[in-house]
Amino acid sequence: MILPNFRNVFLFKLQTNIVYSLRISPEKLAKMIDHTNLKPFSSKKEINKLCVEALEFNFAVVCVNSNHVSFCKEILKKSEVGVASVVGFPLGACTTKTKEFETAEAVKNGANEIDMVMDVGSFREGNYFAVGNDIAKVVQAADGVCVKVILETGFLTDDQIVKACEISKNSGAHFVKTSTGFGPMGAFYDHIVLMRHTEGKDLGVKASGGIRDARTSVRLVNAGADRLGVSAGVTIVKQLAQIVEEGGWFLTSEDKPESLYSWGAADSKKQPKDVYDFYMQKRKEFKRS
Repeated sequence: MILPNFRNVFLFKLQTNIVYSLRISPEKLAKMIDHTNLKPFSSKKEINKLCVEALEFNFAVVCVNSNHVSFCKEILKKSEVGVASVVGFPLGACTTKTKEFETAEAVKNGANEIDMVMDVGSFREGNYFAVGNDIAKVVQAADGVCVKVILETGFLTDDQIVKACEISKNSGAHFVKTSTGFGPMGAFYDHIVLMRHTEGKDLGVKASGGIRDARTSVRLVNAGADRLGVSAGVTIVKQLAQIVEEGGWFLTSEDKPESLYSWGAADSKKQPKDVYDFYMQKRKEFKRS
């Protein structure tokens, strides 16, 4: 499924100030945040701080590497804050059996949600059966626990993002997610609109990667994100609270196109050549319009 006149739809949204039309309270935004620490060098002290902050601000979940799941579950066991574990992170290039085992272990240790990385290599070579099977096996191993599929959108064209969303839905996933935060792109307004348009109301959409302020967070929720994967959750909620308290809001006219559109982060050194060329063409079309 391809969104007709896709670029023009984006331009229309920007011109009519839809980007920030939905006003979100700090409390509601906090419940959409996956408070995240996926650094390879994170200590138990830092993970404990993550959990304490999640309790204070009532975030949706903490998102951690699988070795921290049981530790977080113990801290959060009497609260509404859940624990999300990443699987196959950050490359998605391990075997399906490995992902199955890691998923089952995380769920056994108390994970309420699983954020798995799609097999991007198999996807890009057109082996869609392998990609779908990989996701389906993780869903099965999760045994009813919510599974989010990380597409790593920076390695994909728009049409490929659509296809990956469709495979995720058909394989039983509950969410699609933009990126790991370790890839070439984070979350962008146009990608979230595309993912939401593709999934409709059937699946959740999680924006993740490079989200560091309230403006970006609100923009992505307006684009259709149900969840935000961020490490700056405390800063974001405090920023929004101050803006709301002062009676202000965000204006589209203050945004630069590079911050809204995915081509703003295109990088020839980090992306496959065909993908980089696609985003450069997308930028040219935008500038011609």
